[in-house]
Amino acid sequence: MSVTNYGGYGYGYGMGGMSYLLVLIGAALCLITSGLVKSTFNRYSRITAMSHMTGCEVASSILRKEGIYDVKVERIEGSLTDHFDPAAKVVRLSSAVYDSDSVAAISVAAHECGHAMQHNEDYFPLKLRSAILPAASFGSKYGLWIVIAGLFISFFRPLVFIGIVLFAFGVLFQIVTLPVEFDASHRALVTLSEMGILGDEESEGARKVLRSAAMTYVASAAASILSLIRLILISRGGRSRRD
Repeated sequence: MSVTNYGGYGYGYGMGGMSYLLVLIGAALCLITSGLVKSTFNRYSRITAMSHMTGCEVASSILRKEGIYDVKVERIEGSLTDHFDPAAKVVRLSSAVYDSDSVAAISVAAHECGHAMQHNEDYFPLKLRSAILPAASFGSKYGLWIVIAGLFISFFRPLVFIGIVLFAFGVLFQIVTLPVEFDASHRALVTLSEMGILGDEESEGARKVLRSAAMTYVASAAASILSLIRLILISRGGRSRRD
């Protein structure tokens, strides 16, 4: 059975080659950047910082320096699972970061504190990202299926547009995430320099760690945009089939 025969009722919709190519490009970008961040983190996790401060100590020191006393620092299981939880007001660091005095661990701990600083200052992109999170989560999870339902069931055609709009909220979330992450990394590097926690060469290593991590968000945003384009192509193919 050829792709053309699926015209308006399959993932190809007469544009199968382009649709699958977009998926492959997005997946490749995410895999490459994920491998890059793991490789860079592992490299600088073997370099001990001259300050010999652990990730936990660095995070606690930065929070105190910034006058943020209502945020705790806790350990969390997993690898590269580090994050700041604004609801619980907790900086959670993985074991590889919490107990380590490596350049990589210190960089990640400082980055998560950068998010705590943003929250403390009501940083607008962070507030915007939090505001669209519910719609983004729903759209990322169900947007594709709503589009498919609209294409398969004739009297549900308006669902195609609704599904695309919902999915677009997920894309917007990924885009808004970029300035949030870049700003947190910038805050981390400036603060580490001001506090003298890292030397000049170590600071360059920290910059590489945070830059590689930031590229994963760039790749995720690009993959989301490609997925949105794919949905639009699918909807256009379905409409062409009906016409």
